[in-house]
Formats: sequence, structure tokens, C-alpha cells
Amino acid sequence: MTASALTRPGQRERLSEKIGEIDWKLAGLLAFVAGVGGLMLYSIAGQSWDPWAANHMTRFAIFFIMMLGLALIDLRVWFAAAYPIYFLALLLLLAVEAVGEVRMGARRWLDLGFTSLQPSEIMKIGVVLALARWYHGATAQEARFHWKLIVPAAMVGVPVLLVAHQPDLGTAILVAITGGSIMFMAGLSWKIIIALGAAGLAALPPFITFVLHDYQRQRIMTFLNPEADPSGSGYHIIQAKTAIGSGGLLGKGYGLGSQSQLDFLPEKQTDFILATVGEEFGFVGTFAVLLVMGLVVASTLRIASLSHSHFGRLGAAGVIATFASYVVINGAMVMGLAPVVGVPQPLLSYGGTVMLSLMIGFGLVMGVRVHRYQELPSGRGQLM
Repeated sequence: MTASALTRPGQRERLSEKIGEIDWKLAGLLAFVAGVGGLMLYSIAGQSWDPWAANHMTRFAIFFIMMLGLALIDLRVWFAAAYPIYFLALLLLLAVEAVGEVRMGARRWLDLGFTSLQPSEIMKIGVVLALARWYHGATAQEARFHWKLIVPAAMVGVPVLLVAHQPDLGTAILVAITGGSIMFMAGLSWKIIIALGAAGLAALPPFITFVLHDYQRQRIMTFLNPEADPSGSGYHIIQAKTAIGSGGLLGKGYGLGSQSQLDFLPEKQTDFILATVGEEFGFVGTFAVLLVMGLVVASTLRIASLSHSHFGRLGAAGVIATFASYVVINGAMVMGLAPVVGVPQPLLSYGGTVMLSLMIGFGLVMGVRVHRYQELPSGRGQLM
């Protein structure tokens, strides 16, 4: 966008101008990650597009087009829809508590007849939008240290508790990290951060003892000593580390990973797909994939910094906080540096629901880029 175009805001509303303002480099990086995911899913299925690779790439193509469509939506529409989307997601989470469908011992889904819906995925976007709108209308003092911070804290805390109760500890952690990241980037006082950190550490032992389910406590014990039960609870971590370690510097070669090809590696298409990358392409290939994901983070933060509205800045930053949390938690989990909590690698792992919520988020990011000069109302119609 040239400087002269700034004096002609009507020109920026043209469809051709908006399409030109889409960050195609970021779009290419996202396509690269999803493409690597498709190649790995093809490989671990025995060089077959079924049952994962074809579905993965088809979903991404559809969601990619959707992302581009969302990028063209005026930022004022996102702003107006922020609270309704959040409260809709909250109502759906409450509906899960009442009439949710139970699968594998967890109540996380709503059966809509023609499909199943996981409201926690909607909440990931809802929290980002609602917090971005609240802080858009907050003063610097209110964002730093003020009793009104009870409102954004509740916006994060209530869905975290509801999701954790399903139980879905991985998603609850992601929502908490995303919300906390937005509050931090909005200017939260270090006094509050230190106090919350100390309180969290003090509450950790009783939380593990009295709140977590037995299988969740077992995951923590397994993380601390996976070799104690190598053929049982420690199997996942041991096989993942074996796959990564056997890849060495350059890997065994595409389609030649014994751990994944011979089904030693569990959940190889979802939670542990990064281990298959390490086995077949080694340290260099894994580093390259993670580097591209780092470029996605850097590109999104740059988009956030260019936005003229606080809503746009925090909205884009919140989306990338979720994305980065996926990358870090899954990477640590696969390498045995964190307990297994069922968090996939974004766009790389097989799974439509997570991909959908992420691509909606990146639609918002692209929208912030396209409408970065958009001025928004003060937001004083906020809660409290």
C-alpha cells in the first residue's frame, strides 16, 4: 500500500485492493506446513493417499479458500461479532456438560445429527476475539493493574474450567496460555504475573493430587520415568524418542521410517507426526519444519504490529499465541520434555477440527493485515 493510498480510503475497499493486501508469503508458509503434513501422512500409510493424506489436503484446500474469504471481511464485523461468538461458544460448552456425547471416557462433543461439534475449538477463537475487544476499550491503567481485570480473567477462567472438566486438559492448557498471553501483551503488571506464578506453583501439588483424574496423574508419572512401564504407559514416549533418535542428522529417507511404517509408533498420524518427520528426515528436516513454523509466528507478529487498532493487534497476537502453544507443547511432548496431553502439531497432524479453528484464526490475522488502517470505535460498550 503506497502512502498516497492512505489519503483515498475508498480505494482500499475495492476487492482487487484487498486481495493484493493479503500476506501471500504467510499463506505460502501455511501451505508448506500443511503440504509436509500431507506428504508424511502419505508415507506412513504405506505410500497411499488413504486413509489420511487425501482428506488432509482436501480439508486444507477448503479451509485455505475460507481463510482468504475471511481476510476480506471488514475488521468492524469481527469487532462486532467478538462477544456474540464468545458467548455462543460458552453456551455450547455448557450444553456439552448437560447433553454432550461421551467418547473414550470424555464428554467433549455435541451430536448435531449430521455431524459432531467440539465447542472447545470454537472457544479458542472466542477467547481471542472477546479479550481483544475488551482490551481495545480499556485504558492503560485498566490493562496493567485494576479491579476490572476480573472481567478478562473470568473470560479465560470459566471456559478453562469447563474444558478441563470434560476432561480435556490439553485444550484447557491451550486456552489458558492464549488468554494469559493476550493479557500479558496488553500490559499486565509484573506484580500480578509474579503473584499468579507463585500461587500457581503453590497450588500445583494439591491440584495434581485432588483434581486430576487417575490417568492424568499417571501421565505425569510416566513423563518423569517412562522406562518404569516400557510396554504400557511409557510406550508412547519411548517409541517417539526412539523414532527421533534413529533419524540422526539426515534421517532414514522418505518412506523408510521403521518405527512409523511398521506401526511401532502410536498415534503416528496425529500427536506423534513430528516423530515421523524426525525419523525420515532427521534433525535437518525437523529443524526446517520448525523453522517454517517460526517464520509463521514472526510474520503474524509483524502483521499485529502494523495494525492501527488495538483490537487488531491483540487479535492477531492471540491467534499466533495459540499456534505457537501447539508447536511448543507438541514438540516437547514428542521429545519427552512434557507429559502426553493430546495436543497435535498444527497443520501437520491429521485432524479437521483443529485445522478448521486455526484457519479461521489465520483468516482473522489476514483480515488484520488487509484492514490494518481500519479505525474502530473506542469499545466502551464492553462488559463492565
